[in-house]
Amino acid sequence: MTLILRLLFNALGLILIAELVSGITVDGFYTAVIAALVLGILNLIIKPILLVLTLPITIVTLGLFSFVINAGLFWFAASFIDNFYVDGFWYAVLGSILMSVISTLGNRFVKQEDTKQKIEYREIKEE
Repeated sequence: MTLILRLLFNALGLILIAELVSGITVDGFYTAVIAALVLGILNLIIKPILLVLTLPITIVTLGLFSFVINAGLFWFAASFIDNFYVDGFWYAVLGSILMSVISTLGNRFVKQEDTKQKIEYREIKEE
């Protein structure tokens, strides 16, 4: 259930980003859900590999190259998803930063709903 909520939150975030940033276009909720799913899969599988392969340049740039990796994955996803368009690299950088912020907020929101702690009371017996 939490996976579906996170996917829907990211899809709504992608629609919001498309409304805010003129260089990013998403035509419809279905496209946003597919794009959010593809971005999640790319971030799960491809991003760790790219981070390991580009570790030296990431260290030299004090981590700023990770923005380039995020933007590249965002732009790459838009290149093969119909009705999801990114006009250029800088729009991809802005879109990936906004998507990271929205995804982080969504994950915290869903995490709060998911992890309700159980409190267990124990009696202390005195002898």
